[in-house]
Amino acid sequence: MDKEKILLTPGPLTTTLRTKLAMLKDWGSWDADFNKVTARVRHSLLDIIHGELSHVVVPLQGSGTFSVEAAVATLVPLDGHVLVLDNGAYCKRAAKLTTLMGRWATCLPFAESQAVDPAVLERFLQDDSSVTHVVLIHCETGAGVLNPLQAVADVCARFNVGLIVDAMSSFAALEIDARTTRFDALIAASGKCLEGVPGMGFVFIRKEVLAACEGRSQSLAMDLYDQYVYMEKTGQWRFTPPTHVVVALAEAIAQFEEEGGQPARLARYTRNYQTLVAGMQALGFKPFLEPAVQAPIIVTFYAPDAPGYNFQNFYAAVRARGFLLYPGKLTQIETFRVGCIGAISENEINQAVRAIELALHDLKC
Repeated sequence: MDKEKILLTPGPLTTTLRTKLAMLKDWGSWDADFNKVTARVRHSLLDIIHGELSHVVVPLQGSGTFSVEAAVATLVPLDGHVLVLDNGAYCKRAAKLTTLMGRWATCLPFAESQAVDPAVLERFLQDDSSVTHVVLIHCETGAGVLNPLQAVADVCARFNVGLIVDAMSSFAALEIDARTTRFDALIAASGKCLEGVPGMGFVFIRKEVLAACEGRSQSLAMDLYDQYVYMEKTGQWRFTPPTHVVVALAEAIAQFEEEGGQPARLARYTRNYQTLVAGMQALGFKPFLEPAVQAPIIVTFYAPDAPGYNFQNFYAAVRARGFLLYPGKLTQIETFRVGCIGAISENEINQAVRAIELALHDLKC
C-alpha cells in the first residue's frame, strides 16, 4: 500500500492519527451521546471567536461552499443588494452563487495581488445606498491574500451594512474576535485550520439579525434559521448529519485546545510559511505575493520558466515523493500553490522542499 501522502493544500488537510481514529465508531444520529458531541462542538466553536454573547453557531452538512450559499440565502432578503469585495477566485464564486439565488450582486474589483481597500469600499457605500450586505473573503486562497477584516467591518458598521465573512481558510488560525469585530455572519468549515476532515460547515450569525432571517431562504435543506431553531429545540440535526465528521471535529478541537488554541496554531503555521518560503527561494522560486499581504495559509509561487516544466508532470514527480501540491488559481499567470496548514510542522515542510528539488531534477528544470 502507498505511504500516506502529506497534503499541502488549502483543505482537505493532513490530519492526526487521533482525529482519524475518532471516525472508527458508528453513531446514531438522534442518539443522546451524539447530540452531546454536537452541543460540545457548537460551544467550542463559539469560544474560539468569543462569540457566546453576540452570536449563535449553526452547523450544516456539506463543504464550505454549501455554508456560504446557505448564509447568503438565509441572511440576504430577496430584494437585497450584495457587494462582493473581489480580489480572487473565491470572491467570484461568492458573487456567482449570490446571483444564482436571485439576489442582486455587484463585484467591487481589486487586483489579485493586493488586499481589498476599505477606503474604496467606503467611497462605494457613500455613492450607493442600495447595498444591504458586503461579502468579504478573509483569506482569499486563490492567491493567498490576507484581507483586512477589522477595517472592512468598521466601514460596514459605520454604514449599517451587514457583513458576511468567508473565513474558510482563516478561522482558528488568524485572530477573529466577535467582541471587537462586527459581522452578521462568519462562515468556516471542519476540514481547514481546525484540522478536522471535510464534510461540515458552520455559520456564526449575529443574534440581533437572527429573527429577521426566518423564511428568507428558498432552500429546505440549507435554511440556517430552520436548522438553528430545530437544533435548539431538539439538540438534533434536521436531516442526517455527517456523524463521523462531527466526532472527528470534536477530537480535532480537543487537540487545538491542547496545542494552545488560535495563537499557537498561528505560530506553527507561520513557522511553516517562513520555512517554506526560505526553502523555495533557495531553489529559485519567487512568491507571487508581497509579504505584507501574504497570509501564512497557502503560498502561490511562479512556475519555473523552463522548457521541461508543466504542472501535471511536476505534480506527479512531487507526489511520487509523498506530497500533494495544488494548482494555481490565477488565470493569466502560470503558478502553483503550496499550503502551510494541517497537522504538519517545519519538518514536513523541509521534506516537501527537498521533494520539489528532486522533482525539478527529474524534469530537468
